[in-house]
Formats: sequence, structure tokens, C-alpha cells
Amino acid sequence: MGQPANQLVEASADASLVVVGRRIRRSAIGTHLGPVVHAVLHHATAPVAVVPHA
Repeated sequence: MGQPANQLVEASADASLVVVGRRIRRSAIGTHLGPVVHAVLHHATAPVAVVPHA
């Protein structure tokens, strides 16, 4: 229970790698990262892999 970003950041303390997904957006402007991915990238203690949805 709780916020997804907080749960992933807490789990990263014991992880070797955190893998998060992101949606594919058709717009050419912007980074295309949602708030959960953004928070995990900035606060996780383990390396983070961002994988686009196929």
C-alpha cells in the first residue's frame, strides 16, 4: 500500500536494478516520463532501467 513511486524507491535499497516501464507517446516534444518514473530516477539507490511499452 502507498504511493507507487515511494514503494519503488524503498524497494531499490535492496535491489541490484529497478526496471520501470513507460508509455510510448507520439508527441515529439518533452521527455515522455511520468511522475513515477521521474521520482524513481531521482531517488532510487539502485540503477534504474526505463523500458518503453511495446
